[in-house]
Amino acid sequence: MKMSRQSFSFVPNSVILSLCVLCVSILWRIGLVFNIAVDPAQCFTVSTSDVAIIEKWGRYSRTANAGCNFLCCPMEQMVGKLSFRVQQLDVRVETKTHDNVFLTAVVSVQYQVLREKVYEAFYALTNPREQITAHIYDVMRSELPTLELDAVFEAKEDLALAVKNALSETMTTYGYQILQALITDLDPDQRVKNAMNEINSSKRLKFAVAERSEGEKILTVKKAEAEAEAKYLSGVGVAKQRKAIVDGFKESIVDFSEGVNGTNSKDVMDLLLLTQYFDTLRDVGGAPHCKTTFVPTSRTTADDTRNALLQAEAAK
Repeated sequence: MKMSRQSFSFVPNSVILSLCVLCVSILWRIGLVFNIAVDPAQCFTVSTSDVAIIEKWGRYSRTANAGCNFLCCPMEQMVGKLSFRVQQLDVRVETKTHDNVFLTAVVSVQYQVLREKVYEAFYALTNPREQITAHIYDVMRSELPTLELDAVFEAKEDLALAVKNALSETMTTYGYQILQALITDLDPDQRVKNAMNEINSSKRLKFAVAERSEGEKILTVKKAEAEAEAKYLSGVGVAKQRKAIVDGFKESIVDFSEGVNGTNSKDVMDLLLLTQYFDTLRDVGGAPHCKTTFVPTSRTTADDTRNALLQAEAAK
């Protein structure tokens, strides 16, 4: 039986409206039963650095990129989002070194979701931060016990590289890229740090004492050399002075003998020695620390006793 288009023109508008209301009611009841949205189309937005995971009837369907997106309800549902931003995880690890010193190491790991492995990053791991933390504990507690405390501070770069290689090998499979692993802090016990400071202080003090002793040795040697040189020059000066005195005596004796008739060399020597004697008394008496000058002119025992008493009194 062939039906024409005109046969549908006799359907009242009220019937069409009733059918639409019935469809909406059915969708609403489905939403109440399954707890899903009943809008035929739902609009949502995704940030620039994020990606949304869309499931259809509980099964992975697609990903929604940045911008305005739509869900076909009630079939599709957004179950989560992932961020492509670089994230950082700080982990504190307490372990001991080869010389049985306990220390706390802080490891900072910077990681990022791989764009081509969004499915693995969302569905493979329940908690990726706990997975990364477990690998950090495993690497640090296997590497640090092989090193002594002093070597640990020198091997920070090697430890960080070992952590990065171990994490990269595992986490890439799950859709995460390990950008950097850093050992940001190594903190031994406070008593150990005090002991290390004491050792360093003792070494520096020992070095300072050795340097000071070496300096004093150099000063002593230089002072002895200076005194030897001074005595040598003083001896040379005294020798030249005596030679000059002898030459002067010689000329004085010759001149005096020629100028005064009836004198001999002994008279001239006695006169010169007496002159030197009085000059010496004058120099001694003019010294600033000299108080009393005693001239030995005793002739009897009484004079000697008197002079001894005077000298003892002046020495008080």
